[in-house]
Amino acid sequence: MYKRKIEKVLQSWLSDTSHKPLVVKGVRQCGKTSSVMDFATKNFKHIVYLDFREHPDYKKFFTPNLEVDSIIMRITAAMPDADIEPGETCFVFDEIQDCPKARGSLKYFHQDGRYEVMCTGSLLGVNGYKTPEDKKEEEEASIPVGFEDIVEMYPMDFEEWLWANGIKNMHIEYLRKCLRDETPVEDAIHDRFRELLHQYVVVGGMPEVVTTFMETKQIGKVLAVQRRIVDEYKADMVKYAPSADKSRIRECFESIPAQLAREYKKFSYTVVRPGGRGRDYAGSLQWIEDAGIIRRCYNTEITELPLDGHKIKTEFKAYMSDIGLLISMLEDGTQSSILAGDMLSYHGAIKENLVADIFGKMGRKLYYYHKDGGVELDFLMRYKGKCVPVECKATTGNAKSMRTVLKHPEKYHVANGLKLGDHNVGSNGQLLTMPIYMAFLLTEV
Repeated sequence: MYKRKIEKVLQSWLSDTSHKPLVVKGVRQCGKTSSVMDFATKNFKHIVYLDFREHPDYKKFFTPNLEVDSIIMRITAAMPDADIEPGETCFVFDEIQDCPKARGSLKYFHQDGRYEVMCTGSLLGVNGYKTPEDKKEEEEASIPVGFEDIVEMYPMDFEEWLWANGIKNMHIEYLRKCLRDETPVEDAIHDRFRELLHQYVVVGGMPEVVTTFMETKQIGKVLAVQRRIVDEYKADMVKYAPSADKSRIRECFESIPAQLAREYKKFSYTVVRPGGRGRDYAGSLQWIEDAGIIRRCYNTEITELPLDGHKIKTEFKAYMSDIGLLISMLEDGTQSSILAGDMLSYHGAIKENLVADIFGKMGRKLYYYHKDGGVELDFLMRYKGKCVPVECKATTGNAKSMRTVLKHPEKYHVANGLKLGDHNVGSNGQLLTMPIYMAFLLTEV
């Protein structure tokens, strides 16, 4: 079991005397169930675990009513070995999106107050993923607005990957000091973090993939697990999406590598299909985003805060939420090049998606800046109270766009920039250069 940041979130939830039943949502296979079960095992004497995907028949426990004692009576009739003791028992409802009435029961568990409830859900909030029968069941269940605490969980981020590889807090604090003092990282430490970064790009943060890599160190086996997860995502699209959208959702998803391989990576519906139009595919792309599989990065009108207020809703790039899954969708051999230190292929798409992975799993929204006149900044972020452009594709020197923006503060209202790349920490006053493996330290807003 890997150390995950969600552990602190769960502990904070349980420590809050006014907490409600918890729903942990996130993309499929990101480690929700294992984290919730590990926490429940450590904190409760008894656990009642119901997996609604594996056992659809468990739905009957919540019919014909949602009165807590009635639910418990039905569960114990079917599971006579279940120990249910007030104040000592946690119910774990896994894949709760497959049983709307179980989610509806959270209101009554909260009002009852004798038991804790923790839930996981993979497709919560996805628009139109239910059949007409499911929609009717959900409407009848009445989702408990105001009676549940919701937290989002992501695949393992780069810092969690570092923990899994034995990196200690003293090493991360050393990196923080180098960033704070703008001084280079010692060669031995720099080389080790570079190596771990290249491995992370290939492996990504899906826990099962990480375990496969840790146990075998065989990229072929890693790739097989990644591609199985991608196939499961596609199966979800077929199973849950509205019939009219199934093929369009899959087409949008499968176009992501081709979208990012272009020189200008703005998402184009004509790449999905020749002659494709936004009105035909916008809902399909939204489905993939709501499922947590991709993240959008929006172009902005100007390089000023607030970035969300200046975003252009119709102009965006679409990055895979997990860098390892993107690499698994590229041609074979890409992994070897990355492990050897080459992340320059696909017009910088690998570096861009890596930074999007790191920023996104930090909870940052993603923005960039592009104007037809030639100015393009890979990312914009709020950092230390200012709008800061981030360059990650340039190999040597300043990117032309970064130089232009920093040279004209009267026009762009930008005083400083960040350059992430395969180099050490350094500064020329306006531009702070740093290795990509330190991007997860950019937490200040």
